[in-house]
Amino acid sequence: MATGIKDKVAIIGMGCTRFGERWDVGAEELMVEAFEEALADAGIEKRQIEAAWLGTCLEEINVGKTGMPLSTTLRLPMIPVTRVENYCATGTEAFRGACYAVASGAYDIALALGVEKLKDTGYGGLPNPGSGAGTLQWQWWPNLTAPGSFAQLASAYRAKYRVGDQDLKRAIGHVSVKSHANGALNPKAHLRKRVSLEQVLNAPIIAHPLGLFDCCGVSDGAACAIVTTPEIARQMGKRDAVRVKALQVALSSGEEMAFNNWDGDHFVTTSHCSTKAYQEAGIDDPKTQISMMEVHDCFSITELVTMEDLHISERGQAWHDVLDGFYDIDGKVPCQVDGGLKCFGHPIGASGLRMLYEMYLQLHGRAGDRQLRDPHYGLTHNLGGFPFQNICSIAIIGK
Repeated sequence: MATGIKDKVAIIGMGCTRFGERWDVGAEELMVEAFEEALADAGIEKRQIEAAWLGTCLEEINVGKTGMPLSTTLRLPMIPVTRVENYCATGTEAFRGACYAVASGAYDIALALGVEKLKDTGYGGLPNPGSGAGTLQWQWWPNLTAPGSFAQLASAYRAKYRVGDQDLKRAIGHVSVKSHANGALNPKAHLRKRVSLEQVLNAPIIAHPLGLFDCCGVSDGAACAIVTTPEIARQMGKRDAVRVKALQVALSSGEEMAFNNWDGDHFVTTSHCSTKAYQEAGIDDPKTQISMMEVHDCFSITELVTMEDLHISERGQAWHDVLDGFYDIDGKVPCQVDGGLKCFGHPIGASGLRMLYEMYLQLHGRAGDRQLRDPHYGLTHNLGGFPFQNICSIAIIGK
């Protein structure tokens, strides 16, 4: 009988680059930057790593389709390397592969690294990924834009729960203000300037009601994790190693687009995925047991709606909770403690591991000016695709 991943894997080292417009380096240099920090943090030698997973999404413009770029760039010792891609959950997917390999007993120590180099493409947003998803977009979704589809999510939410237009704008504006305040404390964030609610509300509209400050940017970055078993971690003297409590992934079945029981105001995958993750982690009441979160704030409305899909805010009440400061850094469940996608941007392959990096630092008490008091569980959430068809990945880690 399946018993899940809880407490079968320990994280012994993590690394993360500075995110931003890294014109000075390529994807390979970003991989090295993240890996060297993780290796030093773990206190091991490279030869002790027995298998690796590389997460990168838009491979045609980055490092290619195989795992070879990770092996050659890091000069790994002739070990198996697997490249994975799962939309915006790509980084967490690499982490999941490494964790499952260790939990199975196949390997003692495994590496997960996610990287994406987007700024050199010249695109203002995410570039067309080529003949695969590109053909899908041209033929099936010729008029689709990410801001437009997530703006529709905001409109559906506002209509279903009868939220006033200005009330919703203030709520999603507060999401952005909060994230920028947190990002200002983080030396690895792309955007490190605080913004006022007035600035957010008066910014140019991208797709109503989403303004400029309600949309995350595009950046370059990499993040990395080294995992082993709790027993080996203890033998290494790491008795306080952070442990993996849950890893869950849910992909749309197509029901959102095919049937009328979805009204466009929430993410079906996140609701299912979070329920399974809490069960795996043994969490009965996430509102009181989750200490902090990093969620997929590609747009500010996405973060707000996700609070309900994670079963922390009641349906139709997240906008109240946001305005009440429930998710602020000094609130009950701080969210985007490091600044989130809003301040880091979204180099797709790296984002999931970047989120885990912040939770890892917080659990070790190493987050500097943004350090929370005695966190116990940290949750990360990725959402890839669009509201009507998407991938959700959730990880929960803790001491």
